[in-house]
Amino acid sequence: EGNPYTWWVGKANEKHYYWGGSGPGIQKCACGIERNCTDPKYYCNCDADYKQWRKDTGMLSYKEHLPVSQVVVGDVDRPGSEAKISVGPVRCQGDRNYWNAASFVTSSSYLHFSTFQGETSADISFYFKTSASDGVFLENLGNTDFIKLELKSATEVSFSFDVGNGPVEIVVRSPNQLNDDQWHRVNAERNVKQASLQVDQLPLEVRKAPTEGHTRLELYSQLYVGAAGGQRGFLGCIRSLRMNGVTLDLEERAKVTPGVKPGCSGHCTSYGMYCANGGKCVEKYNGYSCDCSKTAYDGPFCIKDVGAFFEEGMWLRYNFHSPGTSMKDLVSRTLLSSIDPENAAPDLNLNKEELSFSFSTTKSPCVLLYISSYTQDFMAVLVKPSGNLQIRYSLGGTKEPYNIDVDHRNMANGQPHTVNITRNGRDIVLQLDHYPPTSYSLPTASDIQFNSPKALFLGKVIEIGKIDQDIYKYNTPGFTGCLSRVQFNQIAPLKAALRPTNASSHVHIQGELVESNCGASPLTIPPMSAATDPWHLDSASADFPYNGQAIGDGVNRNSAIIGGVIAVVIFTILCTLVFLIRYMFRHKGTYHTNEAKGAESAESADAAIMNNDPNFTETIDESKKEWLI
Repeated sequence: EGNPYTWWVGKANEKHYYWGGSGPGIQKCACGIERNCTDPKYYCNCDADYKQWRKDTGMLSYKEHLPVSQVVVGDVDRPGSEAKISVGPVRCQGDRNYWNAASFVTSSSYLHFSTFQGETSADISFYFKTSASDGVFLENLGNTDFIKLELKSATEVSFSFDVGNGPVEIVVRSPNQLNDDQWHRVNAERNVKQASLQVDQLPLEVRKAPTEGHTRLELYSQLYVGAAGGQRGFLGCIRSLRMNGVTLDLEERAKVTPGVKPGCSGHCTSYGMYCANGGKCVEKYNGYSCDCSKTAYDGPFCIKDVGAFFEEGMWLRYNFHSPGTSMKDLVSRTLLSSIDPENAAPDLNLNKEELSFSFSTTKSPCVLLYISSYTQDFMAVLVKPSGNLQIRYSLGGTKEPYNIDVDHRNMANGQPHTVNITRNGRDIVLQLDHYPPTSYSLPTASDIQFNSPKALFLGKVIEIGKIDQDIYKYNTPGFTGCLSRVQFNQIAPLKAALRPTNASSHVHIQGELVESNCGASPLTIPPMSAATDPWHLDSASADFPYNGQAIGDGVNRNSAIIGGVIAVVIFTILCTLVFLIRYMFRHKGTYHTNEAKGAESAESADAAIMNNDPNFTETIDESKKEWLI
């Protein structure tokens, strides 16, 4: 139906449906472009769905989408369907001087270089980024001649020079602000015929040179970058400064110049969007980094899942207060509060929560997550015996907890699933996998504050005091499977357990916690309908993983035992029959030989044959010669 079952994820966590040898927006592989796919009805060899292995390969070279961070492969959970994925390394090439930059932090700071040699021609280009409204980019002086580039106002860039015929100024006016802390490109040229100035993609401004007069630009002073004598200097960043094809090493000169720093701060304005999943962009001199400490993710861009495999009976508890602190002095108030400090409820009473995690399991029922309190309030996420998901809230004011039952699919099917729950007062929003979010509302009699949260449990609930009856029933033997990217407001309990952080002292683990990414790829595609699925069986008794039914371990184990016993019996019967047949016909064979006459007196068997057959010699000579080549 045109919906892809497989895609890859690149920069900015965006999905892409094109493959090596193809291009952005083209939902094809290389064979689809070249029109030589295995099945001409499809645009990838692997879409042919043959029993033999087929391969699609090629280079992904659109750099705005790279690197590849994830590959999601669907339609492999039916019998006979397999996939193998190989992602090669990222190879980068280009001008390393492209990011050679310097930051000018005071209006009087500058860099100086040797005199610019541009008597008859000058070609100057660079990038700048600033929040100031004016400043001189560069200037080089002579006795009367000069050349200068400057930001005259927030919307104007000026290129001025004098070769002895009087000052000439070219101004480019931008309809948008140029001091928006974004990169802008400047390209200025001058030769004996004309001079020009261009900023970004704005129209080129050109000024013709006079037909008579001086043409040589005679300069004597040093070249000043970032300031000029007696004028307001430039505040911000300049990078990739090229003058007549030569890149000036701004970073090296900035290392020994006061008021100027090598590299460029302010990258977060342009690239902070790549810090995903709530990661915070941190400025660096020559780039930026992503702070993932307040997220459940890891890696350079906060997109790597942090997860673990839970064996049966294993559990993790995250205490919202530090060991040894009194209840009145809980230090977890800032951790538990929402991102906006103004919305943090006093005395650790939460009016809102944000909970997200991923899991995969084949066992039900079980408790995925439970949040206890010093009161009777609690929150739980369960897998019911049927495999359906249930979210349970008890905030007081009602006799029974408020339950949200997700009955439209079996969640204990071994596939990764993501759960996102957001509560703000009485309103609850639940999103499961990539299905549309669903809204719910607490009963009017229910309270809207989660009073005095105590601890968060994963895998099993080990808590003192009264526990809800259903939760107690589902609590044995415990969760078995994978949990990953668990985050409650700003708390990431699994990450605190697996990574040494300030919150690690809050964690207590029963059993051996093994890090795993088995829950990293959520199931994002709904199963095929019976009408379009060629492997669909009409028999209601057929249970396969692809139709969302989990096969019980007992059935698998009994089938394996019965099959093994039958195989052993058949093998024993066959071996017995072979032995009996060989024994019965051992002494009943009749042998008849046609020995050549005169064999007794012949020197060898070959000689006896030759002597007995008068045509032997003739045959060899005429028609039966053999040649060894």
